[in-house]
Amino acid sequence: MEYTHLGRSGLRVSRLCLGTMNFGPETDEVDAFGIMDAAHDAGINFFDTANVYGGEGKRGWTEEILGRYFAQGGGRREKTVLATKLYGNITDWPNEGKLSALNIRRALDASLSRLQTDYIDLYQFHHIDRETPWDEIWQAMETAVAQGKIIYNGSSNFAGWHIATAQAEAHKRSYTGLVSEQSIYNLLTRDIELEVIPALEANGLGLIPWSPLLGGLLAGVLRKERDGSRRNAGRSAAALDANRDAIGAYEDFADELGHDPADVGLAWLLHQPAVTAPIIGPRTREQLDASLHALDVTLDETALARLDEIFPGHKTAPEDYAW
Repeated sequence: MEYTHLGRSGLRVSRLCLGTMNFGPETDEVDAFGIMDAAHDAGINFFDTANVYGGEGKRGWTEEILGRYFAQGGGRREKTVLATKLYGNITDWPNEGKLSALNIRRALDASLSRLQTDYIDLYQFHHIDRETPWDEIWQAMETAVAQGKIIYNGSSNFAGWHIATAQAEAHKRSYTGLVSEQSIYNLLTRDIELEVIPALEANGLGLIPWSPLLGGLLAGVLRKERDGSRRNAGRSAAALDANRDAIGAYEDFADELGHDPADVGLAWLLHQPAVTAPIIGPRTREQLDASLHALDVTLDETALARLDEIFPGHKTAPEDYAW
């Protein structure tokens, strides 16, 4: 396993991040424990979760599973760079969501209790809060750092100007601010190349891509469709229909390279300079093991150029749309 710094911080994390959103709703606790142990065995030290994971009516369930995993001991918590998030409502009662100082305090303590730990390595804003001033947010986070409850802050689903504003307001307070951003990023979804990635690079933040294979559309979906092992419906079917020719060319190119499409899709992200660690979200141990193959895939400049031809990206704004 290779490791890298999370943004400009001194924190070292594995090049793959274990996403736990399926733990509970899709993967039972015993299997989740096995996946986490196997991830540690493979050298993955970076786990990501959120306080709302678990599903409607069961929000917090996933954090509870991680908490019971850590409670087994054996150095499991110490081996893990633990990332969780807040923003979404836990209940319908006022002040049970977003980024008010009150909710930050309550949500943080609740996550610590569910996770059975006394600190969170990376505490992330799951979404921008347009109604709470940054002075209030950063003051609450400074307090949490002083209390030893969190170490670093990150964001998720922020626009480029949100990141720039957050950092400017943090610097006014002589506070570190954000060290990372989680965004959807993959060969098919490259919008963040316009504004978000330039903002990350200018401010020294690491990028943690979620949905790196776009719900399986970049994991050999046409091959699976032909052999009957996958049926597409809803948004997945619509996205496939809109991109069928490109996905077909992509799967053919992966065959030329001698790799599974999923390995090529993850490897492409690992070759992007802004990327720290794509989030893999295995439902089974077999899916975890398969994801590790991407670490052994090397894409040369010719291969990267061909992937850009199949799935065109963006120039940095404003060059993308202006002279």
